Amino acid sequence: MFHAASSPLSSPNSSVSEKDQHRPSPDRRSKQRDAFFDNAKYLAIVLVAIGHSWEPLKGDSRVLQAAYQFVYAFHMPAFILISGYFSRSFDGSPARLKRLVTGVVVPYVVFETAYPLFKQVVDRETETPVSLLDPYYLTWFLCALFIWRLTTPVWKMIRHPLPVALGIAMLASVTPGVTGSLDLQRVLQFLPYFVLGLCLRPEHFRMVRRWRVRIAAVPVFVCALAFSWWAVPRMNTGWLYHRSSAQELGVPWWVGPVMQLALFGCSLLLTVCFFSWVPGRTMWFTALGAGTLYGYLLHGFLIKGADYRGLFEPAWLHGPLGEIAVTVAVGLAVTLLCTKPVRWVFRGVMEPKMDWAFKQPDVPAEPVRVQKREPGRDREKVDA
Repeated sequence: MFHAASSPLSSPNSSVSEKDQHRPSPDRRSKQRDAFFDNAKYLAIVLVAIGHSWEPLKGDSRVLQAAYQFVYAFHMPAFILISGYFSRSFDGSPARLKRLVTGVVVPYVVFETAYPLFKQVVDRETETPVSLLDPYYLTWFLCALFIWRLTTPVWKMIRHPLPVALGIAMLASVTPGVTGSLDLQRVLQFLPYFVLGLCLRPEHFRMVRRWRVRIAAVPVFVCALAFSWWAVPRMNTGWLYHRSSAQELGVPWWVGPVMQLALFGCSLLLTVCFFSWVPGRTMWFTALGAGTLYGYLLHGFLIKGADYRGLFEPAWLHGPLGEIAVTVAVGLAVTLLCTKPVRWVFRGVMEPKMDWAFKQPDVPAEPVRVQKREPGRDREKVDA
């Protein structure tokens, strides 16, 4: 999700001569990003931030609760699916492992420490512990991404990885003991979306962006919103978080696997509809797709800080105009957090190079070449 994307969706309609004339060099081609995926990542992170801002407001509005359930049904699945798609090249090599440590482990440690300390200072809550084994707020995704990516070679080796991942998610939904450390319930219940991303190819994304799919997505979105409005008083929102078992949600155990399959199907359908409307061309926000890690991890301080200080409590914010104002403000804020100046400031903790912490790869010595003598020349020297 957070890494550069090559251009797998480019259209091969130009002639051969034009291709040869304008073909980029291999180095330049490897650095190209695909506008579609950058656009999808930016739009997904905006939905994530907006969903978090609706959390303290949604209790007073059934419409906002319905919108909240609708967004939560697909924004993280879309995020995770893209992460799986760009993890296909992970092979456990030293270079990949180094990137995993610097791009996932280090930000996890930094922000898993920073969020509890932030709560202690701003909320004056001195009882909030710092624990690397209990992901706090947003950091669960980094923990999950680390585990998912480490297991990528296993999923690439299995003949039918998606059914296996679905089976694991179903079993997790009926296992109350899988809680606490490393947020393993979320790791296991969201696993099928990551594995599905590993199985996808560029042609699959081309298929969902056809006009027929875009047109069909409109009534699907409308029906999903209507269903969300109907389900507000009838469905426990905890199912959408994927962090609790069926027993912990107060229902019989067999409901867990059924809900896992139902939610996977609904989330996948809405994710396809979301991807169908993501622009494939370069937009004003395309470059911001490279900074989604920054927007994801930093916007939590704004949401939590406002919540700690009671900024969501004024009555006018709980009306339609206030909810719209909060939505627009948070959308603008997370957009700014994805910009280059913010990335430049926080790059040292988000994407550290850390060459000092890793051994340099051993360079094999070149073999000594022994020059063979020609028999004829040796005889000439003896005769002379």
